Amino acid sequence: MEPRLDYFGNPLAGKVLRHLNSASKLLSDSTLPAAVQELVKIRASQINGCGFCTDMHTKDAAHAGESVQRLHLVAAWREAKVFTDAERAALELAEQGTRIADAAGGVTDEAWANAAKHFDEDQLVALISLLAVINAYNRVNVINQQPAGDYQPGQFG
Repeated sequence: MEPRLDYFGNPLAGKVLRHLNSASKLLSDSTLPAAVQELVKIRASQINGCGFCTDMHTKDAAHAGESVQRLHLVAAWREAKVFTDAERAALELAEQGTRIADAAGGVTDEAWANAAKHFDEDQLVALISLLAVINAYNRVNVINQQPAGDYQPGQFG
């Protein structure tokens, strides 16, 4: 598989990616737990069919110490006993926030209230923003058919 164009080598794309990467860095430095951030990025990327981001974030999570069992169970988190209540709330919000077009009402009040039980206002802002950023990355990579499998942890900084 070859990408449709060299997105990473294009000067305009470079400018766009610098802004997305700046937002991503700001969020990674937030108080939202790192494990929650990676789980959310993995789940959104799975839903969007973004192999490039799924590859990247599963490898980054494993490199940071996430267990293989939990990584294998992200797609089936509802049936898995290995996630905390806070992680489950974040994964539910990630799914609903990623599938906005599929749901007439967007994110349900129940999903929001559950997330709000586990995360403070800054963490909720980080979670919402993280979902927006990962969905943007997913769309760039899916539209461009960016191949997956070659990512190495820390490759982008």
